[in-house]
Amino acid sequence: MFELINLFEIILIVYGLSLIIYFIDFIQHNRKVNKLAFWLLCIVLSLQTVYLLYKMIWMKSLPIGTLIDSLFFYSWILVLFSIIINLLEKNKFIMLVTNIVGFLILTLHAAAFSENNFQSSSIQFTNDVLITHVTLTIVSYGFFTLSFIFSLGYLVNYHLIKRKKQLKWAKKLGDLAKLDAFSFSAVTIGTPLLLIGLMLGFVWAFLSGDEFYWFDMKTIGSVIVFIVYILYLFLRLVKGYQGKSIAIFNTAAFLLLLVNFFLFSMLSNFHF
Repeated sequence: MFELINLFEIILIVYGLSLIIYFIDFIQHNRKVNKLAFWLLCIVLSLQTVYLLYKMIWMKSLPIGTLIDSLFFYSWILVLFSIIINLLEKNKFIMLVTNIVGFLILTLHAAAFSENNFQSSSIQFTNDVLITHVTLTIVSYGFFTLSFIFSLGYLVNYHLIKRKKQLKWAKKLGDLAKLDAFSFSAVTIGTPLLLIGLMLGFVWAFLSGDEFYWFDMKTIGSVIVFIVYILYLFLRLVKGYQGKSIAIFNTAAFLLLLVNFFLFSMLSNFHF
């Protein structure tokens, strides 16, 4: 039987896709990407509205009667505000931050709802959150690895061209501008994936009932990795870093990622 928790999962999937696409639009300013993210957000609002009407008309219950319901209504308000902002102001920064908060609140609502209403579904939802957390984090690491490879190719190619050595090999490595652009695009996709993965990781820690260590080395390391890649985007977009300088920074960021993945995992209290 289709349970309400399945509806929340569908909403979260669509909301997550919208959030990732909004992040890409915030970085690259693509009108088509923004339009796709907007329509996905409209689908989220529509599904949330259907649930609210179900609560009020069929269950004759206000959507603010409990803390759990209030979380859902809160997320609905944030999605509504996001759509209004997109239509009127088009402030992409406000849109992005509002949707990050809205996604986190909706995830907390789904977690609390599942735990309070469906014992078996609660266990399944917790497992789904864990699987999604691990999957998104590893996929983001894959994009960061790809970005590192492009940056490494850029640095090697730059070295060959500057010294006028092995120009045939330099041509095989690819155009410098394309390598730089591909590296940037990979980070642009990987960063929102890591953000959502981190948020789901915190929600899973809340759901699992295990003792959660905020000062766990893997937790701290993952947050630092995210901050470093945000700094990469800041240096690229705001400070105008390109070419060799940003490629070196990206290489250092990837080395930090490897330290977090291998060394900090061994020092963690609950990560593998």
